[in-house]
Amino acid sequence: MDPDVLVVGESLVDIVRSADGTFLEYAGGSAANVAVALARLGRPVRFATSYADDRHGRMIDEHLDSAGVRLAADPGAVLSTSTAEATIGADGAASYVFDLEWRLNPVADDPLPLAVHTCSLGAVLLPGADDVFGLLERLRGRATISYDVNARPAITGTGPDLVARVERVAGVADLVKASDEDLEAFYPGLDHLTAARRLLALGPAAVVVTRGGAGAGWVGTTGEVEIASVPVVVADTIGAGDTFGAALIDALWERGRLGAGGNETLRALGSDEIFDVLSHAARAAAVTVSRPGADPPYRAELA
Repeated sequence: MDPDVLVVGESLVDIVRSADGTFLEYAGGSAANVAVALARLGRPVRFATSYADDRHGRMIDEHLDSAGVRLAADPGAVLSTSTAEATIGADGAASYVFDLEWRLNPVADDPLPLAVHTCSLGAVLLPGADDVFGLLERLRGRATISYDVNARPAITGTGPDLVARVERVAGVADLVKASDEDLEAFYPGLDHLTAARRLLALGPAAVVVTRGGAGAGWVGTTGEVEIASVPVVVADTIGAGDTFGAALIDALWERGRLGAGGNETLRALGSDEIFDVLSHAARAAAVTVSRPGADPPYRAELA
């Protein structure tokens, strides 16, 4: 079987209320968005997630299937499909109210993926988070592990217990991504660089910090690399960070930087290569924010 990426985490339906009061529904969820983004970029993807056999679940099933995402396990671990009601502000940013349950059916280690990505609620929301962590521990060192913090305080809170769960996952990851808002939520009073270095000290090779229109930065053991954002007219920010994370994996795959021993491989990246990886991710995210909902780009759109 060809090498692939295993994405692990939540699926849900975004119920989006726009500024004019109308509602639209989109299949999404942070991990589902990453899986779809990778598939649209032409990468083979398996997805371990959960949703029910109901109307919203069938929306998710169709969305994943149309993108070419394969399921890594039976998704029927929950009784109803999760939803997130998103309200879009004047600046295009989304705020969320969740109706979510997260559980995960068993996921086989075989076939071994090149990389495992987990993110957001799936990595920290119990009881499923314990199963996610167990899977990451089993695959640690055998595949590159990527973790996007993607905080959702409306459902998880931001207290010490949550920070401990975030740091537990960061401690087994090779690459961690966090937004400036994530870092402010978990480490109030610390500047972004100090907070990123706190995560870096847990063991990953690098922490990528995204700052919306202010660009992004790579904080690694050998130094920092910064890029500017890509100018774009923002429709909304749903799925932007997920696309950025997927495109990071895509760019690292393109350069042969994924697989066993991923931590050492990422530590060996030079600043020019890191700049190119970040720039690719920023271009992909710019396409997503330019259109409504979590609608990541296809490979041809980034040519």
